[in-house]
Amino acid sequence: MHYDVIIIGAGYSGLAAALRLREAGKKFLVLEARDRVGGRVHTQQIDDHTYVDLGAAWVGPTQDRMYELLKERGITTFKTYDQGKSTLQFDAGKVKTYKGLIPPLPVGSLLTLDRAIKRINNLSKSIDPAQPWRADQAQKWDAMTLQAWLDKNLPFRKARELFKIAAESIWAADPNEFSFLHALFYARSGRDLDTLMNIENGAQEERIQGGAQRLALKMAEELGEAIKLNEVVVSIDQREDEVEVTTRTGNYWSKKVIVAIPPLLIPRITFTPELPTNQRQLFERMPMGNVFKTFAIYEKPFWRDKNLNGLAVTNNGFTTVTFDNSPEDGSRGILMGFVLANRAKQFLNLPDEERKATILDSFARLFGEESRQALQYLDHGWAGEEFSGGCYAAFMPTGVWTSLGSNIRTPFNHVHWAGTETATEWNGYMEGAVRAGERAAAEVLPFV
Repeated sequence: MHYDVIIIGAGYSGLAAALRLREAGKKFLVLEARDRVGGRVHTQQIDDHTYVDLGAAWVGPTQDRMYELLKERGITTFKTYDQGKSTLQFDAGKVKTYKGLIPPLPVGSLLTLDRAIKRINNLSKSIDPAQPWRADQAQKWDAMTLQAWLDKNLPFRKARELFKIAAESIWAADPNEFSFLHALFYARSGRDLDTLMNIENGAQEERIQGGAQRLALKMAEELGEAIKLNEVVVSIDQREDEVEVTTRTGNYWSKKVIVAIPPLLIPRITFTPELPTNQRQLFERMPMGNVFKTFAIYEKPFWRDKNLNGLAVTNNGFTTVTFDNSPEDGSRGILMGFVLANRAKQFLNLPDEERKATILDSFARLFGEESRQALQYLDHGWAGEEFSGGCYAAFMPTGVWTSLGSNIRTPFNHVHWAGTETATEWNGYMEGAVRAGERAAAEVLPFV
């Protein structure tokens, strides 16, 4: 029961930390509260050939560690389907199709939207993603929300609404909920806003054959009995030269601990001595995004016959952004629609059949009446998951980065912090989770 390091959480961050410790020949244990590995990455198998990613799904350029881990395990990726035209519907207006990233808008809206994207990209270059609170205008940017900045810089309603939909799809939160400094930091950590929004050469460029959880399962297989599932950590007791970790079923001891769970869940653990006040307040003030992923499965991707790529944007209904999530060979058609931020909170209150009906209505408006003939419908909301609290990731409301953000990676005696929220590159993504786990492992290795 005595280890060099105990890792709390078997998502990609905890698994990546564990692999680094194994390479170094250390004795370690991974404690996972769920009955599975993967954390906010969960692939559900529909049949022998069909699966859906209920959580994180995509990889893209500069996500080098994910690609390396996949290649080492013989797991391939494939391009997200984006051939043909995208679809747009504003309010209850006419459904339009278009090519490229930016939908057809009136000239004024189009110009201001393009200018706003370029402005955010330029401002984000001044951010050090390891220390965003040190930016010259950090106090000013952290005092306003992204929505406040949009209201000031986008005078046209359609441009504001389109940017809001894009922002919700990136952060799974309303632009009123997080600071402009956080928006700049996040854009910088993922290269720029264009990368975060794009399929081609962007964060949604490729999917993982067999689902995004497949890599986590392979990593866990390599780690074997070093992972214990259904182990909910209730307390961490730090002494001079060891740490006692108590779960609902037992006690374990180690020299160091790596915590790789969402920040909001950390204060649920009882710490002795208590967490430093500023660190506790930081974790308590980092709410999670709110998202449902909705899926309709069809005999074939019928929209492709209409020269549509399955990508749609609308402010009408619950699902505002959709993607073609079909298998690479097109043996089934799968439409995936995001229900995001405040819409997700309302969607949660609907009965199952009403959720299905309203999503299929939306798909029918965007892609035609065939959309109602789904073989199967399913959805998944992450806010109700006890050991996630939401998805995609935690975000920073106004004032948090500049007052408390410097505590995000500061070790607490023998306890070190991982998880995608602590990443400086690709924060909020699987890539960020892996890099954060490897960074935390590097921190503890000199001491074990």
